[in-house]
Amino acid sequence: MASIIPHGRLAYGMQLQVQSKSKTFREQWEEDADSSAIAALARQADAAGFFYVAVSDHVVVPKPMDEHMQTTWYDTVTTLGWLAGITQQVRLLSHVYVLAYRHPLQTAKSFMTLDELSGGRAILGTGVGHLQREFELLGLDFDARGAIADESIDVIRAAFADEYPDVTTPRFGRLSDAGIAPRPRQARLPIWVGGSSKAALRRAAERGDGWLPQGTPRAEMPASTASVLEHRKQTIGDEPIDLGAISDVFYVGEPTWDVGGRTFTGTAERIADRLNEFGAMGVSHLQIRFRNRALDELLDQMEAFHAEVAPHLQR
Repeated sequence: MASIIPHGRLAYGMQLQVQSKSKTFREQWEEDADSSAIAALARQADAAGFFYVAVSDHVVVPKPMDEHMQTTWYDTVTTLGWLAGITQQVRLLSHVYVLAYRHPLQTAKSFMTLDELSGGRAILGTGVGHLQREFELLGLDFDARGAIADESIDVIRAAFADEYPDVTTPRFGRLSDAGIAPRPRQARLPIWVGGSSKAALRRAAERGDGWLPQGTPRAEMPASTASVLEHRKQTIGDEPIDLGAISDVFYVGEPTWDVGGRTFTGTAERIADRLNEFGAMGVSHLQIRFRNRALDELLDQMEAFHAEVAPHLQR
């Protein structure tokens, strides 16, 4: 296992707006936005020291969930590959890639290729999925998704490590005597495991280079991070792991409009203090989001965070 975030640094990234348009997190202006907005956000993240940009994963959105989730979910690997060509430094994360939707060798191939094309910037963020009807439409076993994820990670690990992997799992059998390339640029392409259930915490501890919580309340983060670290020590020893957190929604400064009661606002120091609490829990990377009314305002918020908040982040 390997950590990619230097000790002492509290890294920050974001799941790009527009690439998914769920009403859970969509701002009104995004309804008519297109890929040009995604490109602008990625370039700004690249310039503003963001550790990663992330793209989510749904193949289809069944009725009636489409009323809230909407149907625009850009293809994960296609979008990350395109972003690789228009950025230079920012990492490219799938948040999260549903492993049961593809054969693990296909997933390995996609992310190895992404890593080579991006000069070693890919992070495979994995998940088990949650829309049962989506699984059914794809002809997949929803109840087996956890076991599939575990076996898939084992196969992907083997493919990342060896051009001619030799790995056997109960579901996929023995996979051998076949090569897979291009090889990833990174010596160890990181796999971050998403989810907040007990099974997901165990999966992150046993198989992950990092953890991506999904909806863990702030108050439960200390117990969750402790659970991952303890289980990891018991199963694979004192291997480092990059623990993540999803933070509040922020507005840097004092807004002149109603940003809603759930938005954390104020000075750079106040926001940094709020985020450094995660660092004290052992978290090394944060996913942040900003309230905004237009693309330009969002770009300004990203720059303000970089210039004013980021210098105060630590762990």
